[in-house]
Amino acid sequence: MVFDDAVIAFDLDGTLVETAPDLIGALNVVLTEHGLQPFPIVAARHLVGGGPRRMLERAFLEAGASASEDELDALMARYIPLYLEHIADHSHAYEDVETVLDGLRAAGAKLLVCTNKRTDLSTALLDALGLLDRFDAVVGSDRVSARKPDPAHLIEAIAIAGGRLDRALMVGDSSADVGSARRANVPVVAVSWGYTEIPPVALGADAVIDRFAELPAIAHILLKRRA
Repeated sequence: MVFDDAVIAFDLDGTLVETAPDLIGALNVVLTEHGLQPFPIVAARHLVGGGPRRMLERAFLEAGASASEDELDALMARYIPLYLEHIADHSHAYEDVETVLDGLRAAGAKLLVCTNKRTDLSTALLDALGLLDRFDAVVGSDRVSARKPDPAHLIEAIAIAGGRLDRALMVGDSSADVGSARRANVPVVAVSWGYTEIPPVALGADAVIDRFAELPAIAHILLKRRA
């Protein structure tokens, strides 16, 4: 398979990397500091995926408390450095991610991370896991005019990576990923293992994969169909 001129954009949390343990670990420290009960990792996975501010807001509500906008600002000021300090304690790439990324690059594809996670946190995580140099660009929501599901995020990220919109593919785990791709008229693959409260088969993607190793063949079909 050849992917010359193609750019493949990936969501990060829940798509490339299992980040829930460290995201929730930092969250639990903040909850404990405020006298609230920490969450078991499995019980809090549904909180991940909407960004740290939304995660903190929802976690406090589910713990029986609430936080004003000013209080959320203070919680974020505590949470972000704490998470950054422990960003890869337990986070890890999903099975076959490194092999597939290397194969796609060798076949000519440009690779891009298009994530609502802040760019500095994204690059720190990828660097800690030895994945950073596999990507032509890492574009968090702070580098673009709007965040997913707005199509501007994906469109601008593709441009930053030096790719073409008509030769692009999105890979993600959530309605934000699928929504951004659909509005940008870019084919999209959903993964079945990520952070979504909507069943992956109901997200409206062009295809759903159960293993990362399935991606090259599906990407080839979707990009060829688009051409």
